[in-house]
Amino acid sequence: MASSGLEQDLSKLSLLKDSYPQAVESNESDPAKLSSTIFPAAEYSPAEKTEISSWLTTASHIASSSEDAAKTAERLSSLNTHLATRTTLLGSKPSVADVALYSRLAPVVKGWDDETRTGEHGYHHIVRWLDFVQNAKLFGLKVEEKVDVHPDQVVFYPKPIDQKAEKERKKKEKAAAAADTAAKAGGTVTSAASEGTQKAENAAPKTKGKKDVGETIAAAVGAEAPTEKKAKKEKQPKPQKNAPAAEKALSPSLIDLRVAHIIKAVKHPEADSLYVSTVDCGDPAGTEHTSEYEGKTVRTVCSGLNGLIPLEEMQNRKIVAVCNLKPVKMRGIQSAAMVLAASPRLAEGEEDKHVGPVELVNPPEGAEAGERVYFEGWEGEPEGMLNPKKKVWDYCQVGFLTTPEKVAAFDPGAVEQLKESGKKDVALLRTKGGVCTVPTLTGAIIR
Repeated sequence: MASSGLEQDLSKLSLLKDSYPQAVESNESDPAKLSSTIFPAAEYSPAEKTEISSWLTTASHIASSSEDAAKTAERLSSLNTHLATRTTLLGSKPSVADVALYSRLAPVVKGWDDETRTGEHGYHHIVRWLDFVQNAKLFGLKVEEKVDVHPDQVVFYPKPIDQKAEKERKKKEKAAAAADTAAKAGGTVTSAASEGTQKAENAAPKTKGKKDVGETIAAAVGAEAPTEKKAKKEKQPKPQKNAPAAEKALSPSLIDLRVAHIIKAVKHPEADSLYVSTVDCGDPAGTEHTSEYEGKTVRTVCSGLNGLIPLEEMQNRKIVAVCNLKPVKMRGIQSAAMVLAASPRLAEGEEDKHVGPVELVNPPEGAEAGERVYFEGWEGEPEGMLNPKKKVWDYCQVGFLTTPEKVAAFDPGAVEQLKESGKKDVALLRTKGGVCTVPTLTGAIIR
């Protein structure tokens, strides 16, 4: 795998070379493999290998002098929250990401006053982590001038995080997100109640009224409880089962297309053709298949664009994403959305060699993450998650293309299953603010 600019910078990190001569001798540029060389007792999962690369990206720009104060505070706050329940960036395993981030933050933390370090709104967990990294035998760093950390100068002692309460908080956030989704779909909070809650209510004992009183009195005097003759009940006709909901007609509106913001992207540690991106799709907190990054709710998205689109073009940019495909694992990492991209249409019988060119579909200027993207004339409510057996994506994607004006569009005439729909006009892909485009490709397919 070719080295990225970030990995080349890592090889020049003086603290790494001074502390781990074997790292220099190995001439290894892959962050995960370098971590294994330095910390042979640690074994890293594919997700952890990706996380190492992600933290190296963070280390390259956090607290940068070119970054505004608000953004720096946001990044530091997110890191502080992440470290609240972790000893190292990965939890308990050491990695080169800890060393790189320490090198970045040590001079910054040196300049902090006591209030910034340990005040009520200070970065307690960053300071604790930094002191651990510079002193722990686990890392064995050779630091010429350590950051002075004085336990007797703590300004504010935060309450320890209650793991049970934290788990309950996340559970409530998830329930709230589900309720919000149900409300948007025309349901209510009650209809979004969990099956467990409904079963608990159904299993609750029914009130027996006077019969319970009679039994209580009989028990008190040692007599048998009075019995009542049960009148024969007439058999009631069984209620008819609700008719199944009418199946929605095939339409590209069933596909949840949204404006999305790629916050960062790294190379997949186990696949040379894949990128792993951290993407804001506008999901509410607690949504399934999401996590939190720098205060935002994000999805992890794998895309086969490595070698087709430069990694630097995958950073901090807006795209169009498909957000209701069933999540799939791609070489050990779960991908929860898909990036829309255009490529030249193949001639009949031509083999797709995946050599490009490939261009990402761009939403209009000013579009926000989470904003709905739709084809004109095909507006409608998307499915919560597409059923793979119904092949909605497979059928409709055949009609995705780019026009001579380089606008993303949908041709219903290309979809065999829509020949009887009566719709023949090519529909442009748009948001409320304008159409979605590609830089140069015309007559291309989009997938």
